[in-house]
Amino acid sequence: MINGVHKNAPTGRKTGTVKQIIQTLIMGWLVLFGTMLPHAAAAAPYAAHVMDARTGKDIYSKNADARLHPASLTKMMTLYMAFRAIESGQVRLDSRFTVTNHAAAQPPSRLGLRAGQQIELRYLIRAAAVKSANDAATAIAEGLAGSEAKFGAQMTQMARALGMQNTVFRNANGLTMSGHYSSARDMSTLGRRLFYDFPQYYSIFSRRTAHAGVANVSSTNRRFLDSYAGADGIKTGYTRAAGFNLTASAQRGNKRIIATVMGGTSTAQRNAKMAELLDIGFGRAPNRVNEVRPSAPLYAVEKKRAVKVARVAQQPVPQVTVRVSAAARPTARGKVVRLADRRAIAVAVAAAQPVRAQGAAAQEARSGSLRLSQSARPARRSNGAAAASATQTDRAVAVALAEPPPQAAEANSSASAGLVRSDRPAAAPRARKRADVTTAATFRVAEAAAPPAAPPVEAEPLEEGDRSDDSIALSRSAKPKPRTDMIILAAMGTPGASPAASEVVSRSRSRKGSFGISLGLYRSRAEAENLLLKTALQESAALDDARRNVADTVRGFEPHFVGLSKSAATLVCEKLAARQQTCKVVPG
Repeated sequence: MINGVHKNAPTGRKTGTVKQIIQTLIMGWLVLFGTMLPHAAAAAPYAAHVMDARTGKDIYSKNADARLHPASLTKMMTLYMAFRAIESGQVRLDSRFTVTNHAAAQPPSRLGLRAGQQIELRYLIRAAAVKSANDAATAIAEGLAGSEAKFGAQMTQMARALGMQNTVFRNANGLTMSGHYSSARDMSTLGRRLFYDFPQYYSIFSRRTAHAGVANVSSTNRRFLDSYAGADGIKTGYTRAAGFNLTASAQRGNKRIIATVMGGTSTAQRNAKMAELLDIGFGRAPNRVNEVRPSAPLYAVEKKRAVKVARVAQQPVPQVTVRVSAAARPTARGKVVRLADRRAIAVAVAAAQPVRAQGAAAQEARSGSLRLSQSARPARRSNGAAAASATQTDRAVAVALAEPPPQAAEANSSASAGLVRSDRPAAAPRARKRADVTTAATFRVAEAAAPPAAPPVEAEPLEEGDRSDDSIALSRSAKPKPRTDMIILAAMGTPGASPAASEVVSRSRSRKGSFGISLGLYRSRAEAENLLLKTALQESAALDDARRNVADTVRGFEPHFVGLSKSAATLVCEKLAARQQTCKVVPG
């Protein structure tokens, strides 16, 4: 027994020690596995998209429309809005923005701005584009819109104008926030827009380092820019919820490809995947295509406008009196036609009865010419039927007058039997008195070829003092007031509706001038025309009536705006010069 005990005791202690070691190893593995499991479960979804930048057509996509966290790819839109504000004249590159407490408190990556500090916009743009600084992006947003929330709404509105249907922005830097999302396709679309809409600023995305005012910063995308031939941008992004994101652009020969990766597992894996996607794009894209530049975005800031609703009471329309004279001399009473129906279009036909002199055997031939008031000379017409049309408010009244032709032995007085034409029209005599027609309506004399559909209206005789001399005269109206250039927005309203605050829109008269502006020389007509269109959109107020043309000179294509006054041309050139755009005033 003693020998057995002494013999087995060391073996039992060794066995217990081995079991403890095994249990410790198992617990360690379980702890390590439990620590890694949440990260694996929270891995960001993967999405990719490749497009031909020249046409905007898709080449490859996977989960391209999935709504994912964009991370710092958001800063692409922040910079797009900043470039647009500069080009529209809202701010300048040397405009100084004040850093708020909110901007200074943003988490890394940061430029290191302090609350109350003032810094030029150019340095904020460099920090946001190259270093992807969150405090710089927030300072841009607050400097342009007043608050980051308002700027996020403007970013979303611009995204819709650019065709980004799966994007909503809540902040300017891309930090994870509820309701802040985008897609791989939308980010590729935004990258293409930055390249085409702001080529003068696009080179900022290919810089490896930059001076940001308070410090020199290095690019977060320099590894990929250095490793992939032809790469020249655009932007990286990373958060734990988003994974490793990248939108990149590269050019080889005639081809330019833009691609987006979202949900990468590491910087190296993301860059390798991007290289693979760009290779796919260069392999599938055709060598020669017709370049399709994106059109200007239809973007406008919403503005509430109060328009006064005018309730227009319907007024009774006065009757129109047409005086018909039967002869050159006032030897017989005329006819008065009263048009009572002011809603429907009525056609009144008055048949002029022949005037018979007592003791005369034959009817006196009459030319029946019509003359307008204040006309220098009567117009020639054919003997027969004359049609006169006039407009009274929203009604049109056509009056056809029929007279018998000259040298006719017998005249058919029935309006339905037709009219007899003369062989040759007779000119109206010059000595005849001018008709007193004071109305805004214009009467045109025409030959009636067929009987009218409506029966003639019964005429009433005029009083002796109302006789007229061979004319059609309307009741004398007051002299019309001169027209104004004011446009009053009005609408028919229901009685009792309360009108809103009034707004009057004024339109100034357009005046052509004899000066123009020249925007320099360019190698292609397309480039010159694109500059003209872009400048016309930016300076629409001053260039509204100016004409655009491109002169083909031996030195290149020269875009012009012509038809401006000297002061307007000088003002436009000063504004363009402030944006480093070549401009000079030239004779129109």
